[in-house]
Amino acid sequence: MFEQFLGKLRKYEIRMRKAVTSERYGNFHSVFKGSGLEFDDLRLYQYGDDVRAIDWNTSAKGHGTFVKIFKEDKEQTAFFMLDVSASQQVGEIKKLKIDVGKEICGVLTLSAIQEASRVGLLCFSDRNERYIRPSDGMKHGYGLISELYKLVPESTQTNIADAILIALNVLRRRSLIFLISDFIDNNYQHNLKALARKHDLIVIHLYDSREVNLPGLGIIPLYDAEKKSTVWVNTSSKQYRQEMASRFGKRSSELQRLCHQNRADYISINTQEDYVPALIHLFKVRRYTKSAAPSNG
Repeated sequence: MFEQFLGKLRKYEIRMRKAVTSERYGNFHSVFKGSGLEFDDLRLYQYGDDVRAIDWNTSAKGHGTFVKIFKEDKEQTAFFMLDVSASQQVGEIKKLKIDVGKEICGVLTLSAIQEASRVGLLCFSDRNERYIRPSDGMKHGYGLISELYKLVPESTQTNIADAILIALNVLRRRSLIFLISDFIDNNYQHNLKALARKHDLIVIHLYDSREVNLPGLGIIPLYDAEKKSTVWVNTSSKQYRQEMASRFGKRSSELQRLCHQNRADYISINTQEDYVPALIHLFKVRRYTKSAAPSNG
């Protein structure tokens, strides 16, 4: 079964790589650019230089205006944070949010490892379910994917804020972080801002179509896996369906606005649909919107 899972990931990775490198979009390496720069040297400012690269501390000494020179960091890190709490156990068979989240992590791991990036993983609920220290090499990448495939979470609860604190503590250098969750949680916004300031953050918001458009099935029991309780709801009620869609829309728009304000990339993925086009679009957009110079934060 793992071989089938890995084969599916390879097929999707090849499809994504071909699309991103086609036409005028350039090398696939640009996908992981942004966290792969480190300070190298200083030189005098020249007309046309990006003012954001000015080293104000050195320039203030009065010997001229100096800009920082950066070189590519060969040991750039792609770090995956995957929510594996019980709310991810929603969807159709083999199309649960947790299944799609695992696949996205696996596909991107294959891509990153081929670009000589170090890859690491944190699977979380309201605790650290699985942490894999960032490293490089195809063997490490396959080992990470294997751990993803066989992971069975111990807790049903969610705590995104605590998971972010773990990432902030273990990642000392600026990294490219993929945070993958349905974001059905509260009080994580402050920590997400801190994560976006320190790292190059991509937020992938997973949702099931029934969270947006619940079918009218009459009065049915809905089981909340995180609270371990069942409530009976009238899905034929237009008001109930509208309230459910409204809650999702508000949560989604607030998360999107938070990402935009903190220069993090945001994409939402319906787990009932093909997610590869959404990833392709993300990386094509990143090529043109991400500056080669890191921010001063």
